[in-house]
Amino acid sequence: MIPEAFPGSLPYKRSCTIALAGNPNVGKSTVFNALTGLHQHTGNWAGKTVENAEGQLRIGDCTITLADLPGVYSLTPRSAEERAAREYLLSGRADAVIVVCDATALSRGIHLVLQILELTNRCVVCCNLMDEAEYRGIHVDCPALAAVLGVPVIPADARRGRGLPALIEAALTAAFADSAPPITPFWESTPTGRVKCARELCRNCVRQEDRGEAWRRRLDRLLTGRLTAFPMMALGLALIFWITIRAANVPSSYLNALFNRIEPHLLTFLQAIRIPSPVTQALVYGVWRVTAWVVSVMLPPMAVFFPLFTLAEDAGLLPRIAFNLDRAFSCCRACGKQALTTCMGFGCNAVGVTGCRIIDSPRERLIALLTNSFVPCNGRFPTLIALISLFFAGTGLFSSVQSAVILFALILLSLFMTLAISRLLSATLLRGLPSSFTLELPPYRRPQVLRVLLRSLLDRTVFVLGRAISAAAPAGLTLWLLGNIPAGDTTLLTRIAGFLDPVGHFLGMDGVIMLAFILSLPANEIMLPIALMGYLSQSTISELGSLDVLGQLLRANGWTSLTALCTMFFSLFHWPCATTLLTIRKETGSWRYTALAALLPTAVGVILCTLTASVGRMLGLG
Repeated sequence: MIPEAFPGSLPYKRSCTIALAGNPNVGKSTVFNALTGLHQHTGNWAGKTVENAEGQLRIGDCTITLADLPGVYSLTPRSAEERAAREYLLSGRADAVIVVCDATALSRGIHLVLQILELTNRCVVCCNLMDEAEYRGIHVDCPALAAVLGVPVIPADARRGRGLPALIEAALTAAFADSAPPITPFWESTPTGRVKCARELCRNCVRQEDRGEAWRRRLDRLLTGRLTAFPMMALGLALIFWITIRAANVPSSYLNALFNRIEPHLLTFLQAIRIPSPVTQALVYGVWRVTAWVVSVMLPPMAVFFPLFTLAEDAGLLPRIAFNLDRAFSCCRACGKQALTTCMGFGCNAVGVTGCRIIDSPRERLIALLTNSFVPCNGRFPTLIALISLFFAGTGLFSSVQSAVILFALILLSLFMTLAISRLLSATLLRGLPSSFTLELPPYRRPQVLRVLLRSLLDRTVFVLGRAISAAAPAGLTLWLLGNIPAGDTTLLTRIAGFLDPVGHFLGMDGVIMLAFILSLPANEIMLPIALMGYLSQSTISELGSLDVLGQLLRANGWTSLTALCTMFFSLFHWPCATTLLTIRKETGSWRYTALAALLPTAVGVILCTLTASVGRMLGLG
């Protein structure tokens, strides 16, 4: 995207370091990605980038190191991000600084520019998102602004690469200049003075047309209003779940049929090349079958859910969900930023745990770390959707609506338990008062559909599916071995399942289900396929089938609606996957807190399943 040479006479013969600074959600990571090609994940809400990232690009013989600093509103060291950005700029490691500003909200960016100009005069202002500004009738006079500030102001649209060559040219000019002209502050060096100066500059250099801003304000009142926020949030999430369930059924059936046709050919091929019979059976009935189930059950929901979820994020809807949840977390004496990390947890709990770095208070960060696994990650959704469809959804036109409502009720339960345990921790083990923070509501944006689809399918769907397959293959092999190693007059699988059966029965399940939860520690995605394989090793059914056939298999092995409900509850609340546990250990440096993070959701799941099983049996449901 960046040409090898730029106009001008500067001899780019040596290396330099350029820092990228800016507010959250101004496209700073997009500029970084466009220049370096490292593909930092960007999102339309604050808190996405929680640590520094570095990348390089070459122009002629010059090697440029770009340092992507955390997004901050100020250099006042009140948060970890502000301290990190300020310390980097004061360290002198950067030869020049590019300050990325949002052209649609320029005043906030100029406030940060003024603070950086007090530290260094080797500065370039990138007026990004000019396409959105033009769409909204905002006109920025960049030359006039540059004349007042005394540094270059470059208009840019980083998503399309516009203005980036000129931006790098200006940054290199500042970095390689023998002496940059000093900047005499014409503003009062106080927060109030900078804010006043930034507003005055924008009044003189920015012209605003009234072009459809009223509908944005009305939409914000609807999505964040006191009476309408939670109903609208519920409706939006339920719609995403309904589309996911509705659209995933048909491709899942096709994949099942495809794998059914492949399995006998695979078996014949392995026999033809004289693979020993025990190895052939282990590969086909163990590794292949569990892996095929993982793909057929998981791939369709993920291929639908991730793009929808990412589109909502790209459009600016997820930050408003976090805004709505902020008050609830504050009432639990937790940090409102936990709402952001909780939303990240719906994609991946390990990512949500890492995202807890944006919380400054150690106490509140621990609360967020310990409770992030209470919300289901993407790996649990296929299991929940499959069990809801098999045991609780009706037939006909409204079956998917019913499934979406039930799934949404489970999500509400997970959010309620997140808040309840956060409140319990803040009143006992981690006492304290909530801290304050700034949460910016980004503008509504037209999602980049093609980019979202590619990012969702490649970065998320393929990644999660690959992780599930890598865990499913050895788990399938282990399960086949357990089902074929004799233990007296039965198999080792039957022995272990029988040993776990009292515990499973007490919780409304059975020993095979408990064994499946244990073996799925590497990845939550493989719990249901392992359970099905466990039953299949003792069943006459010898091939994959549709959800209806799988439902028949489960019912033939004693499953009832009560069993399915308890399994769903325990899938919702049990120990996190191994990746999340290792991430918690890395973030806290403590095995004690890692064990507590595993114990808390498991205890909730045990209590909930015990109560559900007891009440269900009293009502004659099990």
